[in-house]
Amino acid sequence: MGKYILALDQGTTSSRAILFGEDQGIIGMAQKEFAQIYPHEGWVEQDPLEIYSSQYAVMMELLTQHDIPPAEIAAIGIANQRETTIVWDKNTGRPVYNAIVWQCRRTAKIIDDLVKRGLEKHIKKTTGLVPDAYFSGTKIKWILDHVEGAREKAKRGELLFGTVDTWLVWKLSGGAAPDGSENAAHVTDYTNASRTMIYDINKLTWDQTLLEALDIPRQMLPEVMPSSCVYGTTRIQGAEIPIAAAAGDQQAALFGQCCFESGEAKNTYGTGCFLLMNTGDKPCESSNGLITTIAAGLPGKISYALEGSVFTGGAVIQWLRDEMRFISESADAEYYAGKTEDSGGVYLVPAFTGLGAPYWDMYARGCIVGITRGTKRNHIIRAAEEAIAYQSLDLIRAMEKDTGAAISSLKVDGGASRDGLLMQFQADIMNGTIYRPVIQETTALGAACLAGLAAGFWRDTGELKNRWKCGSVFKPKMAEAKREALLSGWHKAVGRSRSWAE
Repeated sequence: MGKYILALDQGTTSSRAILFGEDQGIIGMAQKEFAQIYPHEGWVEQDPLEIYSSQYAVMMELLTQHDIPPAEIAAIGIANQRETTIVWDKNTGRPVYNAIVWQCRRTAKIIDDLVKRGLEKHIKKTTGLVPDAYFSGTKIKWILDHVEGAREKAKRGELLFGTVDTWLVWKLSGGAAPDGSENAAHVTDYTNASRTMIYDINKLTWDQTLLEALDIPRQMLPEVMPSSCVYGTTRIQGAEIPIAAAAGDQQAALFGQCCFESGEAKNTYGTGCFLLMNTGDKPCESSNGLITTIAAGLPGKISYALEGSVFTGGAVIQWLRDEMRFISESADAEYYAGKTEDSGGVYLVPAFTGLGAPYWDMYARGCIVGITRGTKRNHIIRAAEEAIAYQSLDLIRAMEKDTGAAISSLKVDGGASRDGLLMQFQADIMNGTIYRPVIQETTALGAACLAGLAAGFWRDTGELKNRWKCGSVFKPKMAEAKREALLSGWHKAVGRSRSWAE
């Protein structure tokens, strides 16, 4: 048995590798950003080869920096950006088109067509999702429609589809080596399959009705397996290391936060914000704009979750930094936002690529309202920070309506959860308690835990739960009248952003 678990955390803007010890402590970390490609308004792409090369590079950098022989790695676990779609040639290992990222809105008209054909109810009942360009299915169709000869090659079994987990497992298990594709594992896990909008989460199979509606050949789809199991091995410097877990980043974070029981919830503040609640062994259908999905689980145990997604969470801070040049580092947002008591009546709705739950408005666009002659840069920075909390609260309230249970506390993680001002405002606006763990890299930790269980590195979920430690607690301090006034202004601002691009 090796001494460490290696987590590959492949995110929307960067690839990271994190090494965990037996006590779940972080031994080391390496990170590399990669390019985002914006060919047209609302389109977002990435280079699949750069995704892989950046992920492989940080993995090797981490092992080299800490002088750890690959033979001491007990297992590798993968957490990945979800819904991002890659189609590649099985024989050459080369993508036929760039990865179409989850944020991309190019397939909105395909979604409109599915709705017009009366498939909305079928999609919701079968996949747990709502018809939206967010998910993978319509992205596959777009690639097959727009790359010359792609659909014919797919029908002949020459093209493979995968979300980023599938791509990484395939490359690591042999698809990156010359003539290695025969040994490469073409697999995905239940969590990532449940985000494609072509997978039946009740029967646990690809849905033929939706495959026919989108004209997607079944033979290009990966085998679907549990989140915690050995998919294959990768060879590093002569050592064979099992690839023993894969999970979509948000389900991995739910597992890393030890939300193993029904009713336990977490919110991740990353590029987007993602609120997930474990609902146990039965799917909970939403009437309030949330989606039903599969939670990361062990072999023989399928758990479900309710999820609400905010498309633009921490990404609004990146926008302030990169496009508006209001700040030079993302971490500066907390400092400048803290230099003003409030946003001065300014609201920023960051609907850059539409609005997710509970609105599901593909045609919403960003707006800043409430600006006066006295508005300063710091007011807009604070409004951007507060927008992250407002959007998360919309998810919380929708989840409360669906489950009939109040959410009085929330576990948090993700890069923006380090922002104390944001976390305090979240506690204030939701009138609940926020728990931030000592280990905030819960996405990577979840992947590590799933891999560690599959490899026998840890015994069971009880051991994992005993190791979870709280780092900070934020309790609400805001008066009810102020809270209600702020929320009224927020929902008024959201109304201004809706259907703008329709």
